[in-house]
Amino acid sequence: MDRQFIPRSVQRSSFARFAAWILPWILLLGLGLYAMYLCLAEGLNQTNMDNRFAFGLWIYLDLTVIALGAGAFFTGFLLYILRREELKAVINSAVVLGLICYSGAVAVLMVDVGQPLRAWFTFWHPNTHSMLTEVTFCLTCYLTVLAIEYVPVVLKNRKLRQIPRFLVFEFELHKVMPVFAGIGTFLSFFHQGSLGGLYGVLVGRPFAFREVLGIWPSTFYLFILSAAAVGPSFVLLTTWLVQKLSGKQLVKPEVLRFLGKVSGWMLIVYVLLKTVDTLYWINHTAPAEGAPAYTFYTSPGFGTWILFAEIILLGLLPAIMLLSKRLRERPAVLVSAAFLACCGIVMNRFVMTIQTLALPTLPFDQMMSYVPSWQEIATFLAIVAYGVVLYSLSFRYMTLFPQERDIRQ
Repeated sequence: MDRQFIPRSVQRSSFARFAAWILPWILLLGLGLYAMYLCLAEGLNQTNMDNRFAFGLWIYLDLTVIALGAGAFFTGFLLYILRREELKAVINSAVVLGLICYSGAVAVLMVDVGQPLRAWFTFWHPNTHSMLTEVTFCLTCYLTVLAIEYVPVVLKNRKLRQIPRFLVFEFELHKVMPVFAGIGTFLSFFHQGSLGGLYGVLVGRPFAFREVLGIWPSTFYLFILSAAAVGPSFVLLTTWLVQKLSGKQLVKPEVLRFLGKVSGWMLIVYVLLKTVDTLYWINHTAPAEGAPAYTFYTSPGFGTWILFAEIILLGLLPAIMLLSKRLRERPAVLVSAAFLACCGIVMNRFVMTIQTLALPTLPFDQMMSYVPSWQEIATFLAIVAYGVVLYSLSFRYMTLFPQERDIRQ
């Protein structure tokens, strides 16, 4: 019976083997849901966050997965707006990844708020002076766009295509996909930027504070660039990983090389602007706020090595690797560069979230420490498990990689 739902002309493992793969992830998801229940039923005292360290693992997770999920909007922009037809091979996978990242982020935010029944307050009583208001609206709207973009992927299921109404609906929906791609690019552009701008306006946190460039702080633009740069690398890395786990070649090698090239060009632009921003902050912004930059790197665990790792090791190095045609043609190097780029965005969001709050803001303050509770960690892992389950089901029963059939033939 299971075979009737699997796309034609592709090979999938037996249902028993698939069940053995997915069962541990479902159990992990169940543990995370229990942790979420404790946080919602008992309150945020189940976490190790407090009034001083209000942003912890969950906000760090949100910023990270939202940045990695940028592969959905940027891939859609390249395919539908700039007409890069080679990306048809990965657009369905990118949409699924985007849906996982954004829906997971929204789920964690509902727990982080502590009172999800009042979540509607954000829409009915918006604080028009807060960047988080704009983030909330754009995040919600873009999640809706991703859900709409996911519908044609679902309707490609072998059984559903036998229903004439669904077939017509899928055909008509494909006609308006460029419109949704444009809307998604617009929404993602602003909420990615506002997440960065949120930290840039923290005058009381000289480590994160940046001066206004136009009408937004420089972190607004850097968050957009970093997400657009790493999004294609995450799609590349995920595609390669699925190929390894499934034992099949799902896309042609040139598709992965193109994703690497796009990511490389965006990454080098980001690294250059990030370097300029950092140098200006070190020599002007931080001293003007009465906090010389070197004071932020004297605390244990937050030495200058973290700045070197973020900009050089996980920024400039993968950018150079991805821009080299000779290196891109070597799969091991291509995947390694994409992995380093993704690690770079993970470290950047850690620096902006955890390090920003941990560092003292006044000379007589002590560095704050924070270790997440098991409930926070279980909730974090639940999002990972949810992503694996949804992607596994999508890969098994839907056509995520159209080139799979051609390559097999």
